[in-house]
Amino acid sequence: MFTTRPELVGTFGMVSSTHWLASSAGVAMLEKGGNAFDAAVAAGLVLQVAEPHLNGPGGDLPLILHHAGSGKMEIICGQGSVPEGATLSHYQSLGLEMIPGTGLLATVIPGSFDAWMLMLRDHGTKSLSEVFDAAINYAKNGIPILEKIQATIVHVQNLFREEWKSSADVFLPGNQVPKINQLLCNPVLAETWKRIIKEGESVSRNREDQIDAARHVFYQGFIAESIERFCQKEEVLDNSGRRHHGVINGQDLANWKASYEDPVIYQYGDLEIGKCGPWSQGPVQLQALALLKEMDARQWDPVGSEFVHGVTEALKLAFADREAYYGDPDFVEVPLKQLLSEEYNRKRVKEITDQASLDLRPGRIPGFKMHMPDFDSSGRGGERFSAMGIGEPTLSEKGETRGDTCHVDVVDRWGNMVSATPSGGWLQSSPVIPDLGFCLNSRAQMFWLQEGLPTTLEPGKRPRTTLTPSMALRDGKGYLAYGTPGGDQQDQWQTIFILRHLDAGFNLQQSIDAPSFHTEHFPESFFPRQAKLGKLVVEGRFSPEVIGNLKERGHQVQVGNDWSEGRLCAVSQEDGLLKAAANPRGMQGYAVGR
Repeated sequence: MFTTRPELVGTFGMVSSTHWLASSAGVAMLEKGGNAFDAAVAAGLVLQVAEPHLNGPGGDLPLILHHAGSGKMEIICGQGSVPEGATLSHYQSLGLEMIPGTGLLATVIPGSFDAWMLMLRDHGTKSLSEVFDAAINYAKNGIPILEKIQATIVHVQNLFREEWKSSADVFLPGNQVPKINQLLCNPVLAETWKRIIKEGESVSRNREDQIDAARHVFYQGFIAESIERFCQKEEVLDNSGRRHHGVINGQDLANWKASYEDPVIYQYGDLEIGKCGPWSQGPVQLQALALLKEMDARQWDPVGSEFVHGVTEALKLAFADREAYYGDPDFVEVPLKQLLSEEYNRKRVKEITDQASLDLRPGRIPGFKMHMPDFDSSGRGGERFSAMGIGEPTLSEKGETRGDTCHVDVVDRWGNMVSATPSGGWLQSSPVIPDLGFCLNSRAQMFWLQEGLPTTLEPGKRPRTTLTPSMALRDGKGYLAYGTPGGDQQDQWQTIFILRHLDAGFNLQQSIDAPSFHTEHFPESFFPRQAKLGKLVVEGRFSPEVIGNLKERGHQVQVGNDWSEGRLCAVSQEDGLLKAAANPRGMQGYAVGR
């Protein structure tokens, strides 16, 4: 099986991320004696500078960690919840039928900072200044502009010049789109981080106390004050075509904290695969695996038409159940036990035939009502105002990755593992807050303004995020950490990856490099919430025979570029060896280690 690069093998430590600067910063932290948790934080902070079109300090973060000492796998939920002022009646009073994909009305409480700091405090060993050092250096001295960043800035440059002028100050230096490899600096962000560290270190010599003080500074100190002031003062043009104030305030920030929870676990083969709960789309991957187990997917050619068809049809059923039942379990009862049960999936798999389904078909579960949103199934989505902004620009019509999210996986020599998917607060989500150097997220666009749904907008509720890191244990030990950007495609590409790795025996790099695909057969999670029933996007590297057979089966096949599907990262450990791989698509993801 051809690979673009080798699967890395070593014994010291491995970091795989969506940008080589972040991977290098993570390994540098390991070289300084830090563990996987220190390395993941250092890498995650660098991603906020190196991939500003994909994430930022005002974004969100779910992560899964495995502590080798305790043998425990845990979730840290850094998905911020809805502000108290973001009520259904408030948004309806503004004449909105859908939450905009950009601007301040789409903002929930930024959760990534607290999630990174919580893991650093409880599991890391390094100080604030040590883990922030690389990120501050890149913010101060600049990161090289890559093609994807430039393309995003080109798309929103007029919006920045005419409306979001604080963003133009950062991302259009000299009022010009930066050139490829030009160093882009964000000195205001560097000073913001320096102030957080200074105020944190002033309270105590104790590392844990300093980290808690930094968390307080962000959510109750000058950061919170700046966020509240900006949201109250500024009217921001969003892609509803109108200008709106934000609703988030200092009290919302002060009342929220990142939290621990147990993962949802599904046994596939000899692995326990852990995912975030149904406030994410994570269980979709587990249900798809449950269906595929019933279909005996391991017998299929991993690049053949039977594989592509079977996986696609299983994902269609799992995503239909996502739409009908998933939501924040603190607010809605989600029948997760039933959705992942052998009995339920044995019945559901009978709905899969050798022909493509063209209907959205959630399952019926006794005792639970099925609630489906009203969505655009035309596949056009062109009737809604775009405001030159982008919600989460995962794929173009040709299947080309344009950016959306980041990912980082780490394993250290002690066997600790982290899988983290930071996102939100990207440069195209809302204007930069001038005195902080970063912008806020737009994750509230996951909600519907339709009453009675599991994902109806409600204060305090977590959005049903698409962010979905993955981890697998074998015999109670961390075996594999993996994940990818990609919005609604994340658990699709990850399912394909894990099947090829576990069932077909591909190594990590082979599993990532093999031609991939995705379906759009469900309402997308991002504005303008379209569904393209029956649509299947495949990379051009699939053989003409495979593509022809898929068309014969009734799939609405769109052939994308040869290297357009997925941005996976992965690390593993087994028998004393550490391994890593990263996606070559996009020309910036790299694994580093020794």
